[in-house]
Amino acid sequence: MQYEAKSVTEYLEQIPENRKPIIEKIRVKINDNLPKGFEEGMNYKMIGYYVPHSIYPDGYHCDPKLPLPFMNIASQKNSINLYHMGIYANKELLDWFVREYPKHCKTKLDMGKSCIRFKKMDQIPYDLIGELASKMTSEEWISIYESSIKK
Repeated sequence: MQYEAKSVTEYLEQIPENRKPIIEKIRVKINDNLPKGFEEGMNYKMIGYYVPHSIYPDGYHCDPKLPLPFMNIASQKNSINLYHMGIYANKELLDWFVREYPKHCKTKLDMGKSCIRFKKMDQIPYDLIGELASKMTSEEWISIYESSIKK
């Protein structure tokens, strides 16, 4: 599902009522743990965390008018999804997350390349999401990003 929100507040107003406290709790965990250099805002019609142009003026190579994306949260039809580009780009981080997930959650990990899907709303590993958010600085993300697009 995509929402036509221009701000995080508008996005939260548009999602189903039962999802609002869940998304808010995820936001708190991310905002409390995300290193300096990232900003929260709307990105790809989702709540996004990105490296702003003030830090990385080149922006995203696919559309330089957009800031460099890093994480997103989305309320989808059957799940709440967390997108983390660092997991996609850094195998060590992916391996860490896959190892840690069962320590925090009884449900099977439902994951794509950068997308983690949470279908059981009472099984979301909030602390693990916070820890994941803390694992990569904006400088590290920029370095990984630049090394991968300049190949």
